[in-house]
Amino acid sequence: MILVQNLGLHFAGSYLFENVNFRINKNDRIGLAGKNGAGKSTLLKILSGEQSSTEGNVEKEGKVSIGFLKQDLDFEKGRTVWEEAKQAFKELNIINEQIDTINHALATRTDYESEEYHKLIHDLTDLTDRFSHLGGYNIDGEIEKILKGLGFKESDFNRLTNDFSGGWRMRIELAKLLLEENDVLLLDEPTNHLDIESIVWLENFLITYSGAVVLVSHDKQFLTNVTNRTIEISNKSIQDYKANYTKYLILRQERKEKLLQQQKNQEQEIKRTEQLISKFRAKANKASFAQSLIKKLDKVERIEIEDEDITRFHIRFEPSITPGKIIFKAENLSKSFDTHTIFENANFYIERGEKIAFIGQNGQGKTTMAKIIVGLLSYNGKLEIGHNVQIGYFAQNQSEELNASKTILEEAEDSATEESRPKVRDLLGSFLFQGDEVHKKVSVLSGGERNRLALCKLLLRPFNTLIMDEPTNHLDIQSKAILKQALKNFTGTLILISHDREFLDDLADKIFEFRNGEVKEFLGNINEYLDYRKKENMREVDIEKSTSQKVTTESNPIKVSQEKQFKSKEQKSLENKLFKLENDIEEMEQKISAFEDIFSKENPKEENIKKYTELKNNLTKITKEWERIFTQLNG
Repeated sequence: MILVQNLGLHFAGSYLFENVNFRINKNDRIGLAGKNGAGKSTLLKILSGEQSSTEGNVEKEGKVSIGFLKQDLDFEKGRTVWEEAKQAFKELNIINEQIDTINHALATRTDYESEEYHKLIHDLTDLTDRFSHLGGYNIDGEIEKILKGLGFKESDFNRLTNDFSGGWRMRIELAKLLLEENDVLLLDEPTNHLDIESIVWLENFLITYSGAVVLVSHDKQFLTNVTNRTIEISNKSIQDYKANYTKYLILRQERKEKLLQQQKNQEQEIKRTEQLISKFRAKANKASFAQSLIKKLDKVERIEIEDEDITRFHIRFEPSITPGKIIFKAENLSKSFDTHTIFENANFYIERGEKIAFIGQNGQGKTTMAKIIVGLLSYNGKLEIGHNVQIGYFAQNQSEELNASKTILEEAEDSATEESRPKVRDLLGSFLFQGDEVHKKVSVLSGGERNRLALCKLLLRPFNTLIMDEPTNHLDIQSKAILKQALKNFTGTLILISHDREFLDDLADKIFEFRNGEVKEFLGNINEYLDYRKKENMREVDIEKSTSQKVTTESNPIKVSQEKQFKSKEQKSLENKLFKLENDIEEMEQKISAFEDIFSKENPKEENIKKYTELKNNLTKITKEWERIFTQLNG
């Protein structure tokens, strides 16, 4: 579909990348990997034709249409969300206008027997057939499916685009791009501004997309789930791996180990050659030989390996004094802006040491709740903050609060305590601000660098409770891994708002769901929650289908289903216990089966018999416990 040949790009005499060659095939799902600044987004711009390369070329094989998700938006004011989405169907819109023009002419003309009138009828038939052939009668359904998948409600369809924030306008732009059905999709950070439900929907859409996809993303799980090929930009060249992101990391590590050995051998050979040059260059009869060795050495292409080892970066959130057992307790907490209710009657308590994720679609109140807890917003109801609770808050726009006129070092030192001041430079180094970089002005930093600096400032003061709203925005995969490890080691209480599933996985062990004006607690991790939500969504679709076939005056079954999504805390606890017991039973049965297989082939050892007996006894106990809880839930 697209052939990239000998592509090179340089700025001020220095190459960003050079001699890049690869081909984009139909059904390729390519993830571009590499450090920030390696040229991933630039390569997308060159592929789209928005930017020229210094050398080489990008050739389309035949008629190939390319769709590119840009970060800069261009909306015409006065259009509704629906009208803007409809702009994706350019040819159909032209045909529709021509049909309307002909229909108007036919309605106003009276020369029914004239040649011109018959020509209009003929043209109308042709245009109508073309409109039908291009799927014109299905576009309303397609628009609705895409918009709802990206988180829009039906009530949003007729709202003006200029009423929406930049994040929601980016969703509209993404919707248009998906509706165009291009042969190749180029996506630069498509999950920015999307909530988890919309990201999961987009994943499924891209997996089944009929064309090729090339994307840049810092969402590791999104990359793994969507891609089947990874192109890494490293040391000004590329490496092409026929694997998704997770498999690429394994293959990359294997390649790195081989390169390290080759580099070691090369260094030994270079050292040996340099010794020979030093030995022979002073001898007249060996001078020409020494010169030939020097030329040979100059031609050696040195093996370079990028260092991405995060283990040498150690950051630690220092906890302060130990707080009481209860950190926060909310009773009938509600929040409204004018006549719009965000949530109401929220009841929960958060204990010391818990790690909780706030999950829900954008606009459901996650950030609002965080701001209420830290005292930035008023509310109705009751909120108690526990004894000795000291809160560290990272807001979504935290990086915007930095002083642009100061240097990185000055900004960090301003947040330091007397105890942490000596650690400032080391901590900045852990956030990848090393050497003279600390003297750069904040004003010249990228979004990711600003976020790293804002996080660094948070670590310079001790807290026993952290509330972090989208801390991974603009962070690359390496920086996210460093932050995640620090949060896993944090012994205090953590509340996280994030749309990054891989970041939340193995970090948050409880979910607060913000949905339809309610705040409900789910006792489980992010993957268990998403499985639960997927099943609930499927049930709602089934109910919707069955109720659409008959008229009833009974209470809305969809509402009933929603009310049963999260049961009482005791019931939720029992369900989670039941789930764990089922996994334990399955695991024990597999172990017992393995022992029985061994016993059938050889005389059993005494230690194996003992383990086998213990497993059987434990299985009996667990099965009885499962039966008890199952009866309690369903009795």
